[in-house]
Amino acid sequence: MKAIIIGAGMGGMSAAIALRRAGVETTVYEAVKEMKPVGAAISIWPNGVKCLNALGLKAPLRALGGDMAWVAYRDAFSGSTLTRFSLAPLVQQVGERPCPVARADLQALLIDHYGRDAIQFGHRVAGVEQHAHGVTAWFENGTHVSADFLVAADGTHSVIREAVLGERVTRRYAGYVNWNGLVTLDARIAPADQWTTFVGEGKRVSLMPVGGNRFYFFFDVPLPPGLNQDRSTIKSDLSRYFSGWAPEVQRLIAALDIQTTNRVEIHDIEPFSRFVNGRIALLGDAAHSTTPDIGQGGCAAMEDAIVLAQMLSTHSLGIEDALRRYESRRVARTRDLVLKARKRCDVTHGKDAAVTAAWYAELKQETGERVLAGLCETIEGGPLG
Repeated sequence: MKAIIIGAGMGGMSAAIALRRAGVETTVYEAVKEMKPVGAAISIWPNGVKCLNALGLKAPLRALGGDMAWVAYRDAFSGSTLTRFSLAPLVQQVGERPCPVARADLQALLIDHYGRDAIQFGHRVAGVEQHAHGVTAWFENGTHVSADFLVAADGTHSVIREAVLGERVTRRYAGYVNWNGLVTLDARIAPADQWTTFVGEGKRVSLMPVGGNRFYFFFDVPLPPGLNQDRSTIKSDLSRYFSGWAPEVQRLIAALDIQTTNRVEIHDIEPFSRFVNGRIALLGDAAHSTTPDIGQGGCAAMEDAIVLAQMLSTHSLGIEDALRRYESRRVARTRDLVLKARKRCDVTHGKDAAVTAAWYAELKQETGERVLAGLCETIEGGPLG
């Protein structure tokens, strides 16, 4: 059995490794000539960690991850702690730790584990066509390739999605801009073993520890899309948006490197109920593009990869049957994640000021049980429990 995988991002590489472990011959085709991960880091929650463990990456993943043992929310202006609690109860319940990791490190780990020489870079897909014996993918460089089935892991701007859905879909602006990057760990900004988030005015500033003695940071600000801002104005923009915020926030702004800080307008896509058409299957952001507000976008792609390989290796009624079973196990799960992230996005970013103010007040009374219960529910809904 042969598979074409379009896209060498986290979802595509996870699928390539999972399918190969299931005995499927895979070839990965990537549009760019050199991989440059989008975003500075990713918070891999235990459901995603379990998927990577199942792909044989347990030890190297842990070596790349940060020690995130605590969660704390702090007041935007005073910097005082609203709530702080341990993640130990979550780890005990779900059986694994979260693992925040730099995206470049994770991408390199996946590619090296699969084999960099086995990836066809510089192959931007132009179209796909199904036929009696499988699927053919055509590339802009004039080449084409055929296989028994095709996995479209070509991201939120997927070229192949329309061939599955029969229509184009439009991304929905979530209402805020995110700046993210990496800085050296600094105890004057936040503890090195804690996910620290400053909240106020419908904005947030967050730091997570990752490997290499670094924090992954991000700033969120509700803004209209399409503002004339670029890398050259990052510090002045953030200084303006976070004027008067706590000294730790000001120290973070001063420490960041504008050359490696990303500015992203956040979007998602309305969930849809079809991931498969015949022998073409969508995976990752191509199937369920979400906001990052619950940290499950990458984890969901890894779950897709595990389930896809499971269905193909444990069912014997044919490829199309196995792909339909993959779809049936992923549609409801990923719709739930997209809508949970959207709901959290609206509360966090002040869509309704009264609701956001109530959340700030609740944080002062939060002991951790409610937040951890929500996290555990999301994590345990994954294919590996």
